[in-house]
Amino acid sequence: MDGAAPKRGINNGMRLVLIGLASITILFVVYGKYQDPANLTPDAIDTVQRLAYGFYIAMIASLGAVTYGMYRYHMAKIDDWNAGRRDLSSVIAISTRDGRSRKIFVTTFVVYGIFFSMVSGTLVYQPEINFVTHYGAEIPSGFVAPCCGDLGYMPKIIIYLTEHVGLQIIPINLMLQLTVSYLVGLNTSLALGAYSISRKRRSMGTIGAAAGLFIACPVCAGTFFTVFVGTASGIALSALLAQMQTLFIAISIPVLLLTPYIMARRIRDAAGDGCKINSTC
Repeated sequence: MDGAAPKRGINNGMRLVLIGLASITILFVVYGKYQDPANLTPDAIDTVQRLAYGFYIAMIASLGAVTYGMYRYHMAKIDDWNAGRRDLSSVIAISTRDGRSRKIFVTTFVVYGIFFSMVSGTLVYQPEINFVTHYGAEIPSGFVAPCCGDLGYMPKIIIYLTEHVGLQIIPINLMLQLTVSYLVGLNTSLALGAYSISRKRRSMGTIGAAAGLFIACPVCAGTFFTVFVGTASGIALSALLAQMQTLFIAISIPVLLLTPYIMARRIRDAAGDGCKINSTC
């Protein structure tokens, strides 16, 4: 197989990903310049509101570029594997291409995304507060709050679903949710594939293969302390971890990025270069 096509696909995919990420970063920085309440005159309110709508339109387009770029990169890496160039990225791509791996990925992505929404405050449930009584909200309804907050936290989307359930979509949390949910899904599908190989090939440790499943839960620390530590100090620590959840998750991203390559090395060593991964060889 000609190596030019996979290389072109890899380059084009990476280019789209970088353009999308750069666009999102620029959006955050530019919109942050409009978050000074002192400059928010009555004449400027409508302008900032339109900018808030434009912010989300541009962010969705940028996320689309990132998603399509990752798809192009993934498919090109599969072609690389088939052409005999079996680096770790190709092992990851070929290990997660089958229907079973895709189902695991999608299921994990959705379930973890819902879990993240609850932990990060995106999905809000307040049984003691009636949104209609306290905020005068219409059910259902929603709006975009254009101002004012720290960089990455505005504009917010507020949605009232019921009298006690709503959504509070914050840009930085939305980006973290999509990023971490994707990485958790990737780690989980890859770890299960590695575990399957470890049962066939004793050269790969089962504990090492399953490690990715444990790492794929970067927000479980607060839950752990809440469930297993019944003392006042445990509850206080749990509350502190909940407040630092966004920072904790952001720090976990490098671990989630590194783990697939560690598992990919184990998969390649266990399966051997001449054995097609995800086959019955």
